[in-house]
Amino acid sequence: MNTSDFTRREFFTTAASGLGGVALTSLLDQQGAFAAGRQTLAAGAAVNPLASKAGHFPAKAKSCIFIFLAGAPSQLDLFNYRPELQKLDGQKMPESLSEGVRFAFIQKDTATLMAPSRRFTQHGQSGMWFSDLVPHIASCADDICMINTMHTDQFNHHPGQLMMQCGQARFGLPAMGSWLSYGLGTGNQNLPSYVVLTSGRGSSGGATLWSSGYLPSVHAGVLLRNQGPPILDLENPAGLPPALQRKGLDVLRELNQRRYEQVHDPEIASRIANYEMAFRMQTEAPALTDLSTETKRTLDEYGVNRPEPEERGNRTGSGEQFKSFATNCLLARRMVESGVRFINIIFASWDHHSDLNQGLRYNATMIDQPIAALIKDLKQRGLLEETLVVCGGEFGRTPLGENRPGDRDVSGRDHHPYAFSMFLAGGGFRGGYTYGETDEIGWSPVRDPVHINDLQATMLRQFGINHLKLTYPYQGVDLRLTNITRESHVIDALVA
Repeated sequence: MNTSDFTRREFFTTAASGLGGVALTSLLDQQGAFAAGRQTLAAGAAVNPLASKAGHFPAKAKSCIFIFLAGAPSQLDLFNYRPELQKLDGQKMPESLSEGVRFAFIQKDTATLMAPSRRFTQHGQSGMWFSDLVPHIASCADDICMINTMHTDQFNHHPGQLMMQCGQARFGLPAMGSWLSYGLGTGNQNLPSYVVLTSGRGSSGGATLWSSGYLPSVHAGVLLRNQGPPILDLENPAGLPPALQRKGLDVLRELNQRRYEQVHDPEIASRIANYEMAFRMQTEAPALTDLSTETKRTLDEYGVNRPEPEERGNRTGSGEQFKSFATNCLLARRMVESGVRFINIIFASWDHHSDLNQGLRYNATMIDQPIAALIKDLKQRGLLEETLVVCGGEFGRTPLGENRPGDRDVSGRDHHPYAFSMFLAGGGFRGGYTYGETDEIGWSPVRDPVHINDLQATMLRQFGINHLKLTYPYQGVDLRLTNITRESHVIDALVA
């Protein structure tokens, strides 16, 4: 409870928080009882809060690349092969499945099942199923852990995206990248611990998906551009020599340090660290985004210079998205090599309520080659074992075709939180393994469901973190990434 919530009587009579407590604190302070604590706090401000830290137990993963397909791709047209759905195309779904179900747009009284128009085949020694839209990713089958039974509590985009990135569908929460930065620090003091790369039209969640929330701001995601100045407003103004800038920062640091020693606000320590980080990044960030040191073969493997197709998706925005996404995947590998802890690659949008075949063909072709190249590149460099690559959206799409009023063509799929697919590679997860099974039409899990919080708990475990112990005190509660009101579990079967 905050002091502002106390009654007047409680304030004056409670020894711990009233005038008695104030007097006791003053007396103890005069006797030096808090001197050691102040020295520790002051020393902490001088130590970079992004310094590398140990986890709760030995880790298998050191870095994470989370490729977030914002807008929710159709798992039924990409990863979750349901042959029975082909036979049931155009038929009504059993009412027992849709009873009490909320849809975003579908009119369930007249909705019918819609089979995917893609061809599925098995790949690798594992025989993992993929559609013909992602042949390059399919070539990595034996390095991929596919989960077909993900489920979430949310069926609209912004809440669903917050759930996937922050563990709950609420504003003001830290993203997973911020939690890893807070818990483990970074492996490179010249770059942020948490970097965000975006392309496409922009996600519904925007910057709320890489916020530090109630954690110190130094752990927030830093948006990096893949062309032009990597970070806006990072360059020095004309006429300001680096030596003079350094002197100014030294003075500012001293003033901030003095203030920290007075009030012990951790946000001041973050401010010191952020100023110093920005100074070092003026040299490091441009070098990081300069791809001239990469070989032509590498650029070709990632598809950096692929031409933009004439037929575009209707949900992707303008510009050269093929080049942008491929560049982001290559930059992610370079960041892993540089010690960045968490890299978010966000592409939007996959929200195909209509024109599913055209939109999905564009999006899938765009991501297929770069993601496969990233997995193979990390593997041949010996980095995949300690780098976790994650790919998926905030939920899935319905096996029902969309039939919104006023739209005569059934050409898309609605939001579906009950079962969707995500895949992971590296970081100690089992390669060539498909986890979970849905019913014959892909409506819901019949075996091994995976809640988003369960996946988050399992991912943290691979970084040597017990999700129950990675907490931060806020408003009187020790909060964490996984929801404190839900019993989340590490799924041992997913890891090698």
